[in-house]
Amino acid sequence: MNILLIDDDVELSQMLSEYLTNESFKVKVVHQGQEGINEALTGEYKAIILDIMLPDLNGIDVLKNIRQSLNTPVIMLTAKGDNIDRVLGLELGADDYIPKPCYPRELLARLRAVLRRMDDKQPYAELDDKKYQFHDLTLDIPQRLCMWKNITIELTSTEFNLLALLVKNNDRVVTKEELSEEGLGRARELYDRSVDVHISNIRQKLHQLTRDAITIETIRAVGYRIR
Repeated sequence: MNILLIDDDVELSQMLSEYLTNESFKVKVVHQGQEGINEALTGEYKAIILDIMLPDLNGIDVLKNIRQSLNTPVIMLTAKGDNIDRVLGLELGADDYIPKPCYPRELLARLRAVLRRMDDKQPYAELDDKKYQFHDLTLDIPQRLCMWKNITIELTSTEFNLLALLVKNNDRVVTKEELSEEGLGRARELYDRSVDVHISNIRQKLHQLTRDAITIETIRAVGYRIR
């Protein structure tokens, strides 16, 4: 399975590459932002690991360029405690983030979680060969397509999974803990805004097409519900 690692830290890149290679991944390492964009746009990679700090282009700019053409899962490496970069990355379509210093085992766990979400059979095995309908909104689970009156809504892998959870549960409130565990593939951390930012992205995309015919309601201190 091909993975793209974009990071200018040569020593860290080599360590992560060797670790992931030993876990049966094929890792391509690049150290420049523009080179990373060019490599990502070949479409040959199942996931991308992207550092925020790069010598030529900021990782945020790299992510913007990638997201214009691809929904490939992206995990961002961010400076420890830099919440602004984390939130901005999530708002622009990153699927997850890991603060530096980055520990290989944690990166492997996050990477596997992201890749599982791309697998039609996980975590929605019971949804195989099904389409979920919520008024004029249709989710084709096996094809991973979201449609509003036959118009495709472009969602990242994480956004699709979170919306699928909300549609699947219909009028039931889905807690942030559930959304994080089943949608992001990890337990929700204290003060973690990842779910909130992804939901905000989904809201914006739904609004652009449905003009609030379909909305996501916030249930304060609990979670979200599709309406």
